[in-house]
Amino acid sequence: MKPLHPQQGPRTQHGAALLLALLVMGVVTTLAASVVWQQWRAVQIEEAERARAQSAWILHGALDWARLILREDARTGATDHLGEPWAVPLAEARLSTFLAVDRDVADDAPEAFLSGGMLDAQSRFNLRNLVDNEGKLRADQLQVLRALCASSGVAPETAQKIATGLHSAWAAKPDASAALPPQTLSQLRWLGVDDDTLARLRPLITLLPKPTRLNLNTASAEVLAAAVPGLEMAGAQQLIRQRDRQAMLSVGDALALLPANPQRRAEDFAVASEFFEVSGRLRLGPRTVEETSLVRRNGMDVVVLRSERVNRVGL
Repeated sequence: MKPLHPQQGPRTQHGAALLLALLVMGVVTTLAASVVWQQWRAVQIEEAERARAQSAWILHGALDWARLILREDARTGATDHLGEPWAVPLAEARLSTFLAVDRDVADDAPEAFLSGGMLDAQSRFNLRNLVDNEGKLRADQLQVLRALCASSGVAPETAQKIATGLHSAWAAKPDASAALPPQTLSQLRWLGVDDDTLARLRPLITLLPKPTRLNLNTASAEVLAAAVPGLEMAGAQQLIRQRDRQAMLSVGDALALLPANPQRRAEDFAVASEFFEVSGRLRLGPRTVEETSLVRRNGMDVVVLRSERVNRVGL
């Protein structure tokens, strides 16, 4: 066996010590990086939570303001039309200066912008009208939905698909295999309605908790032409021009402007509304929060029935 060089033992020990030192340094660096990442993550979570709380607070305040406007509107008249304060949309307004009382703190606060508006939910065709209180499908309302599908470029069989699904869900004695009753338009997917179809129909239809009357003061020309028997698109547009000059104070006033039609039922129409949709959009720094609420006004009482909130980042 070849004898070791006199310096070989110490050199080997020195190399092992250096390797151990590098290993320890690597472990320490890894642990330090992990601690720094965890601290950064905790800061990000805290910032997101603070932004969420601020957004919820501001949007809740905007919803309360909308409810106040609807209550004041109830004091001033018995009709609802597009010339009233509730129908004026709120353009995007800067709210950063209201996030703090102290001027220096407000200058450092993230940019916050709020926009929104209110929509008369009874200006659209209510899918709940397809089924009466006895659980029977209304053929005249199905015809309205078919006309809306045709005007929006949706497949003709879509109307029957929606009506069949809702009738099954809302029947007096629903079948065990029936789908759950949808509460929102998005839940029409349960009935096999795809996203593209929903996007096309959304401006024309709604889904309210009970059957409602169509407000002739706020409905669009497409909805009027589909819902009012015997009314063509040209007549619907003429009706809109007339109501823009002078809001209709009664259903009789509105129907008097239209050609007589024996199929027209005055009880299907109104000039005042009970349900409204309140939307708000808040941009807070890089985050955008959108909230849509359905409210019901019963006299001076305005109640929030449901709210949906969507959070986005980088928009």
